[in-house]
Amino acid sequence: MKVLVRVSETASFAEAARQLHMSPPAVTRAVAFLEDATGARLFVRSTRSVKLSEAGRRYADDCKRILAEIDEAEASAGGSHATPSGTLTITAPVQFGQLHIMPLMTEFLDIHKGLTGRVLLFDRIVSLVEEGIDVAIRIGRLQDSDQTAIKVGNVRRVVCGAPSYFERHGEPRTPADLANHATIVATGSSASIDWHFAPDGAAATLHPRLYCNTVDAAIAASVTGWGLSRPLSYQVSRHIASGRLRLTLEDHEEAPLPIHVVHAEARHVSAKTRAFVDFAVAKLRALEM
Repeated sequence: MKVLVRVSETASFAEAARQLHMSPPAVTRAVAFLEDATGARLFVRSTRSVKLSEAGRRYADDCKRILAEIDEAEASAGGSHATPSGTLTITAPVQFGQLHIMPLMTEFLDIHKGLTGRVLLFDRIVSLVEEGIDVAIRIGRLQDSDQTAIKVGNVRRVVCGAPSYFERHGEPRTPADLANHATIVATGSSASIDWHFAPDGAAATLHPRLYCNTVDAAIAASVTGWGLSRPLSYQVSRHIASGRLRLTLEDHEEAPLPIHVVHAEARHVSAKTRAFVDFAVAKLRALEM
């Protein structure tokens, strides 16, 4: 099962063999054994690629879950629920992870020498169980689940522009004024294309002249003085502090979005997860975002 999961992650028998310190024929035999045992074709192979079949995808998801349960059972039996050990896997939104989670992880690893860290940064929600993730940082309102979530703060959606932009074009007084301003819209998966404002959540009428697929690009254009963008507050905090950007329409902002530290509910939370959650909660609550 570990071999199958690694082949699915690398999309390569040779690379999986290298990472697992096995010979390529041994990896091929392991997958062939599973295909014989299940009676299903688990991979679709070609001269250029190796990818899971539909049956293989379902089986690989089950393998990840089973392997995670085995790791938990072995950790409990071996006493590692008392001492952090093994590999700690964290996921977070890309920019938040770069700014805040990477420094937390490196500091945490300096404290716990027996741990190895793995950080996965995505601007989308990933499954903790299916991806073998111990802790996730979520921004936004959570759906009901059997996971444990601890709130550590809030972030706001803010409208901002460079001082030079406001000198040339003036400052909007109400959301309706945005129709007469140059706006830059980020179309990435973590950004809202529609700009909604309090108190009723109505969308402002925009006539964007620039679309970007990343928030970073939209912010960069705002810093030059070209137009107004609407990132999350933590994404521009350093630019606001330096004076390169200035907030506007603050009295019309929507309610803040919560930040949670999330981990899967389990009968025995491992020491590495428990220790990192306690560490991260204290550190993140102390941040100004």
